[in-house]
Amino acid sequence: MTILPPHARTGFPTAPRSRVGPADLEIPLGARSRLYRAFEILPGAVSISAILLVFLVPLVSPRAGAVYVLCVVGVMFLRAIRGSVDLARGYTRFRASARVDWAARLRDIGRTLEGRRVPASPPHAFHAERHRALLAQVAAHPERYPHPASLVHAVVVAAYNESYSVIAPTLRTLACSSTPGEQMWIVFAYEERGGAEMEHTAQRLRAEFGHRFAVFELVRHPRDLPGEIAGKGANITYAGQHLQALAVRRGVAAESVLVTTLDCDNKPYESYFDYVAYEYIACLERKRRAFQPISLYLSNIWDAPAVTRVIASANCFWNLTCTVRPFSLRNFASHTQPLDALVEMGFWSTRTIVEDGHQFWRSYFHFEGDYAVVPIHVPIHQDAVLAGTLRQTMGAQFRQLSRWSYGASDIAYVAAGVFGAQRRVPLLRSTLHLLTLLEGHVTLACVSVIIALGGWTPFLIMRRTGGADALVSQMPLLVGMIQQIAMISLLISLVVFWNLLPPRPVRYGPARSVAMLAQWLLYPATILGYNATTALYSQSRLLLGRYRERFEVTEKVAGGGAGIPTAGRVRLGTVGLCAMPGTTSSSSSPTRSGRATSSSAD
Repeated sequence: MTILPPHARTGFPTAPRSRVGPADLEIPLGARSRLYRAFEILPGAVSISAILLVFLVPLVSPRAGAVYVLCVVGVMFLRAIRGSVDLARGYTRFRASARVDWAARLRDIGRTLEGRRVPASPPHAFHAERHRALLAQVAAHPERYPHPASLVHAVVVAAYNESYSVIAPTLRTLACSSTPGEQMWIVFAYEERGGAEMEHTAQRLRAEFGHRFAVFELVRHPRDLPGEIAGKGANITYAGQHLQALAVRRGVAAESVLVTTLDCDNKPYESYFDYVAYEYIACLERKRRAFQPISLYLSNIWDAPAVTRVIASANCFWNLTCTVRPFSLRNFASHTQPLDALVEMGFWSTRTIVEDGHQFWRSYFHFEGDYAVVPIHVPIHQDAVLAGTLRQTMGAQFRQLSRWSYGASDIAYVAAGVFGAQRRVPLLRSTLHLLTLLEGHVTLACVSVIIALGGWTPFLIMRRTGGADALVSQMPLLVGMIQQIAMISLLISLVVFWNLLPPRPVRYGPARSVAMLAQWLLYPATILGYNATTALYSQSRLLLGRYRERFEVTEKVAGGGAGIPTAGRVRLGTVGLCAMPGTTSSSSSPTRSGRATSSSAD
């Protein structure tokens, strides 16, 4: 098959060309400009300097050192309180949106476009007023809104050398989606580097699941293509080019294809694709939007060891929190974008190991700052890190977090786009984005170290120098008291965590549930041992110019799983593909999994 280049869009509606082409959006390879290199050095330099100040400032003035630490602790205390509030808000929206029958809402739009009567919706459902307003807009301006039946969901499932037992549950989940199979195209993107076993697995998956979807394509990514870093970005870009050609052959317009990228262990919530289609139709600037679900690392949470459970749960909390912070929301892990936007920008970067987060900035500069991420308040379930042994699992967890924290490489990329000679984005807003990005990576690297060491360092230095200062003498007590008060936010996190957990597998007894709560005693150690360490490691590599140009795949081992719950016993945190019980419907109908869904919400 001939893969069409991004500019050869035969059969696609013509659209204004952006001034920024795919070649302009790529990360540089080889020598960097002075500006670029300076901003690569910046995060590591700031993080290391912030830690060194804990030791250096007290040598000059113990009191100044104490004030410095207290300022950091105070700011983080306020942020912890705000974070707990946003976590509760994000969880509340998750519960409400998960109970909505998004397929029914799509049918409401379809009926409105067809001039048919729309049944009444529950008045207190999630975003019910917004839904009614949207239907009024569709009725008034039908030419602005595509019909839901005209949309195609192309799902790119990326794999390297994972086993059938890891990948099959993902495809089984897709087959049980509330979205009709005739509207779903599966593109299984696998690596030639995976060898004969991966080829065999791909063929087996197509034989078993191919008939459940309108299209099931196998796309093998060749090894060692020029200009690529071996990794997911190159793999899914190659698959995206294949998808572009497929859409042309089938006569489907690019703006009618919604492309979702999944890792091969991802399991979308059953109504995810309907929810995305709804939000896509509702957005008038559709090409300039991406759609971000909540990544929940809970599929194998009962099987994972305590350390990786804590890290996975903390990542769940952060992803829930980001859904209620529009300015901070970014592309992460699995997300959806329309095919016409991807074609224009040359799909994803083939030169970075963090193609998901980088896609936000790539899109932001392509659309000259007029780009945003729309939160999708339902989850895509993923696995916590689980390898063969505890030692292998801890090593795999370090490699995963160090890869994620290498997102600090985007700081230089963003700075070059904001302050470079060819700037095409709004200066003030883009600078705020850059500062937010820098602050996030610096905080990850140094704050936990400052809090852990800062309470005692000024006090000990003062005692060795023979000084006397009441504030410095009280520092260990003050920092400890603030940390104890901040435990309120951890209690909120524990409540959310407990409600997110899938049902305990029958092979585990009550002691495992107790361990799920006791594991949070490890939280301070994991923050220091993993989050801060991996962030400092990645930033130090950037500081020294030792770039990471190889994607280290996180080893995946299929856990026993919590099982798929029945319709009578569903918790919103499960991987289950069942409708929410106890709900009513404005226009319910059976899904392809044989159960009815509903439109109501809390």
